[in-house]
Amino acid sequence: MVRQFDVKPERLFDAWINPQMMRKWLMTMEATNKVATCDPRVGGTWEIVDVRDGVEYRAIGEYLEVDPPHKLVLTFRMPQFNDSVDTLTVKIKPLGKGCEMVFTQVIRVPHEEGWREAEIARAMQEYHDGSQHGWNLMFVGLQQLLMAQENEG
Repeated sequence: MVRQFDVKPERLFDAWINPQMMRKWLMTMEATNKVATCDPRVGGTWEIVDVRDGVEYRAIGEYLEVDPPHKLVLTFRMPQFNDSVDTLTVKIKPLGKGCEMVFTQVIRVPHEEGWREAEIARAMQEYHDGSQHGWNLMFVGLQQLLMAQENEG
């Protein structure tokens, strides 16, 4: 997924590693966020806990590569759903007065032994579509957050 932002690369990168920013857009909304922590260094971890309708949704991961403000690679997992671990890569490059973000998610779809290729392909497509929809919504929120901060000064 590719998105353009009218902010400096450093501001966008910070939104991925600053807990106060993360709690407003990453897997959560500020009003429903219970936990937002991170230790943005190789081997450091991050965690988001969001509570909606009394249900806790927990997203966790580990930082694999941290190269401010150009690249961030981290694992992504929601243990309440399954044990699979995805890898997220965020590449940021300057673009005029703003920047461009290229986001990639390597999805590891859990499946049962004995599934046929068609069943695995269908599960992959469902995970892909759901994930893309979710990230699209989050990136809209990220854009709004960054623009609101930019307008504040």
